[in-house]
Amino acid sequence: MIDHVSVGVRDLERSREFYRRALTPLGFAEIGPWRDGAQDVAFGLEEADDFVISVAYPPSGSVHVAFAADRREQVDAFYEAAIAAGGHDNGPPGLRPGYSEDYYGAFVLDPDGHNIEAVHHGRA
Repeated sequence: MIDHVSVGVRDLERSREFYRRALTPLGFAEIGPWRDGAQDVAFGLEEADDFVISVAYPPSGSVHVAFAADRREQVDAFYEAAIAAGGHDNGPPGLRPGYSEDYYGAFVLDPDGHNIEAVHHGRA
């Protein structure tokens, strides 16, 4: 349904390093500039650069982006990597039965205050 998401950031290099480290446990990698001009960096799977950070869109409010994880261990690893990369805790890994019975997620605020989540749907 959604082709891609672009999130505005203030400092491209700082955010690039944060996302590179935070998304690695989920199997995402830095793909590189999304377009000419080096105002943005795309992340994703090798075949899909679906998530972009960009200084072309200055942040004017917070955004919530949830990345899918294949296993709960990936959610845990995402959280640890994101905190180590300078993110701020916004909800440690755990079950969120208020969302759904098997919703296992972790939330971290990125350098611009965006709420970044990793989530696994399913039993351990």
